[in-house]
Amino acid sequence: MVTGILTQVNHASFILDESGDRHFEDRIIWNGYLAHWSGEKVHARELKQHDYENNEPIIIIWPVESSSTEPFVDLYYNERLTKYFVSYLGHTAVNVNGSIFNFSHLMNENEIMEKEEYFYRPALGEFAPSPNNGLFEILEDGRVFYDKFGRNFMRTIHRIRIFGLDTEKMMAALTQSLDIILNTPLNPKEPEKYKDFSIVSNNCATIIRDVFNQCGFPQIKGRFPRDLFVNTTYHLFCHPELDVQYAKLPQLFVPEAPMSMVSPLLNFRNYFRKNELRIFESS
Repeated sequence: MVTGILTQVNHASFILDESGDRHFEDRIIWNGYLAHWSGEKVHARELKQHDYENNEPIIIIWPVESSSTEPFVDLYYNERLTKYFVSYLGHTAVNVNGSIFNFSHLMNENEIMEKEEYFYRPALGEFAPSPNNGLFEILEDGRVFYDKFGRNFMRTIHRIRIFGLDTEKMMAALTQSLDIILNTPLNPKEPEKYKDFSIVSNNCATIIRDVFNQCGFPQIKGRFPRDLFVNTTYHLFCHPELDVQYAKLPQLFVPEAPMSMVSPLLNFRNYFRKNELRIFESS
């Protein structure tokens, strides 16, 4: 990993470190990074995936940010992707001390991710949308375009950061849930999909809800991402031993992704909870 200033000079782009050395000058640096962070201090490293233009490791770049010195849990509600109907209800994930647990109907998306990969992967190589239709596509030449780059470039993300939880217990419960998925026998007809996934009873929201229940919060309810987010925030704010902080992470607009939209709340009680909290005024 290198750290320095994301720099553009004429048609060249690179990371300029404190010693004056240039890094990744002859490599592809995604335009989305240059649009948002040119002139700012960033981290950068190579990914194992390769770009399709030069067949070189993809460079991931992310901003230098302060990190928490206290144990924490983040719950994320990702707004819906307007170009995919299956994203109508949005998405949710959870971060325990920097390890982000992501649950999905696709087997390869059930994983523990580093923050930079979850939020800031570039729209290059397999992460990019297809140049043909702007969506997921597998081309005849074997190239795959998953249209799964950094979440914060694809959506606005709502976050609650929680201090005071037993993070070791939560980490263990999340790891167990992930292991169950990864050890579930595949359906030979659809090996790429999680066989036991259900949009109503076994999805990203219900898995995380059940983990909160196991960790001592049985009152937390919710079958869908935004309902779970509002419900969890409401109930955790009622616990004086917890410090719960809300933040909205606006979408970093790039041409590869339309602006996201807030998904509906399906439990009418959560409308009242949301209004009572008064922290989602712009959501």
